[in-house]
Amino acid sequence: MLTPLGWGTAAVSAALYAAGWWLGYPEPAMLAVAGLAAVAAGALWTLPRPRLEVRREIAPSRVGRGENAVGVLHVTNAGRGVRGITARDRVGVGEAGGSSRGAVTTDVAVEIPRLRAGGSRTVSYRLPTGRRGRIPVGPLTLARADPLRLARRTREYGAPQILLVRPRTVALSLLPSGRAHHLEGPTSDRSPAGTATFHALREYVLGDELRHIHWKSSARTGTLMVRQLVDASLPTTTVVLEARPESWPEPDDFELAVDAAASVATAAAAASFPVRVLTGNGPVADTRGGPDDREVLLDRLTAVMPEPGPRSTLDVVRRVRAGGSLVVVTSGDAELSRVAAVRGRFDRVVVLRVRPQGPAPEPPGVQLIDFGDLDALAESWRRLGGTR
Repeated sequence: MLTPLGWGTAAVSAALYAAGWWLGYPEPAMLAVAGLAAVAAGALWTLPRPRLEVRREIAPSRVGRGENAVGVLHVTNAGRGVRGITARDRVGVGEAGGSSRGAVTTDVAVEIPRLRAGGSRTVSYRLPTGRRGRIPVGPLTLARADPLRLARRTREYGAPQILLVRPRTVALSLLPSGRAHHLEGPTSDRSPAGTATFHALREYVLGDELRHIHWKSSARTGTLMVRQLVDASLPTTTVVLEARPESWPEPDDFELAVDAAASVATAAAAASFPVRVLTGNGPVADTRGGPDDREVLLDRLTAVMPEPGPRSTLDVVRRVRAGGSLVVVTSGDAELSRVAAVRGRFDRVVVLRVRPQGPAPEPPGVQLIDFGDLDALAESWRRLGGTR
């Protein structure tokens, strides 16, 4: 297609030709013919289409915010020889929750070396992971322009893939709930006989009790399947994340809040405890204790964005099933008194304040942690684990 310069050249050439014809001067007509010929030559220059086959990989496909991720392109030349070219891979920047942030894209330059007919090369490059969300990667775009930049044609290669940039986490210990018979937690995702509740089906592994085999599913799949059981009496860790936009004037503060919520939730999930994550818009994740819970929680928290919620934090907490530990992640002082009002419904209540403007009194029965980064959260959490 013609560039703005090409369209301008064509328009001026047409005007010159009309003026030369109308005035009877051959010189303007000759210049017009030369201009139109240059435009036509430029359009023909961009017609050849390199026959490239592009296969894309993202390694790894799930990373924490700020961690390294690499795009790998396997390029095969299915046509004639191709000289070294510079292509651009389209990379989205943040698509969490389908918000308008997903409209931001950037192009990463990818140098493709000379390829003989039938030749293949593998090219890798770093992907931007500074923003949390579902990041679309691809397609690879190759632009061909004539020397005068009168025409330019862009072609796309390779199916796009998704890079999931999840919240950053820091290792935290499991927060004791305050009930002695639950402090040790389960040793696996299978609960002791007599206190077990069905959770899911999984493949049989050596050591499983034969009485837990689900024979109907085993006959249908051709593989021994057993019932996965969890201890229904384990206390739930409830994480409530303040997500109203007015509470987070700085986007970086909200990202830190999501990181903190993810750290608390995955710490409980790592010990196979049930975890519940909510915002004012409703539940984000609800896990019952299992080996895959950590991945589920991180994937669900990837999509959380600031948005108006129909309920306040107090309303959310009041609707939560009582018992276990409650952790509220917020930015200011307004939630402290509200959380204290429902203190009696939980065994332990902790409020995490992200970069507060100043100190605040700690309400009775509520433990308060102020932090400005994940390292500070980890240190304060470690001290908190020794208090009751």
